[in-house]
Amino acid sequence: MTFPEFNQNGDLPVDIYEATLQEVIEHFGQGSLQRQVVAKRLAKIYKLADGTGKLSRFIIYGSFVTSKENPNDIDVFLVMKDDFGKNEYQGDARRIFEHLQTENKIKASIFWMLEVSVAVNETVFIEGWQSKRDNTKRGIVEVIKND
Repeated sequence: MTFPEFNQNGDLPVDIYEATLQEVIEHFGQGSLQRQVVAKRLAKIYKLADGTGKLSRFIIYGSFVTSKENPNDIDVFLVMKDDFGKNEYQGDARRIFEHLQTENKIKASIFWMLEVSVAVNETVFIEGWQSKRDNTKRGIVEVIKND
């Protein structure tokens, strides 16, 4: 995957870019020590979410997928299969589905929903994560499996 250049605001152009976790880390996890630390957090979160066997979509948005030299955290939206139940997991595997705990312990902002919750118009729902606080839009990245 070759990502496009950042725009004048330091964001990816508006789109949903698909890349493997390795491609994301190679592109966005380089440079400052902070970027490398956040990339390790991202890899851990992905491994935990994927390890449930219930991960449907893994979307990355926010400062990690921008040109910001030192992103504070990792922002992720997960779509989980309908038969997922967070209470079936313990430790970090459960913690990533508890928003306040992930912010405090993992330094990540993770939101998640079941497929049925976004099924009415999943594409529009996912595109909604392109919106920034100032109502402008930016590109986001979806991690895809490479198997």
